Amino acid sequence: MNLKVYFQKVREIEMNLLEPSVVMVSHESPDGGKAGVRTEVPREIAAKMIVEGRARVASAEEASEFHHVKSEAKRLADQEAAANRMQVTVVPADFRNLRDMRGLKEAADK
Repeated sequence: MNLKVYFQKVREIEMNLLEPSVVMVSHESPDGGKAGVRTEVPREIAAKMIVEGRARVASAEEASEFHHVKSEAKRLADQEAAANRMQVTVVPADFRNLRDMRGLKEAADK
């Protein structure tokens, strides 16, 4: 393929992509690429993927599902991170004795 034609096609497709990032769905490729894998890429990379025949732009439904799955995964990761940050204080069984002893010390200090 002529490089001039290649980059002209990339620019034309890039101009037609309105969003700064685009959800793409991959095609199967002979070098091991799997079909149907969704990913979000900048519009410049999306244009190159389309020209090279490696992927297509996801439909509105596919993009919506992709964003929903991504936001749900983020929510679960945030929830797990918050659970890992939870602090636990261990209180001895004879806490009442310690409280009484502190009360006695405060009374002695007065």
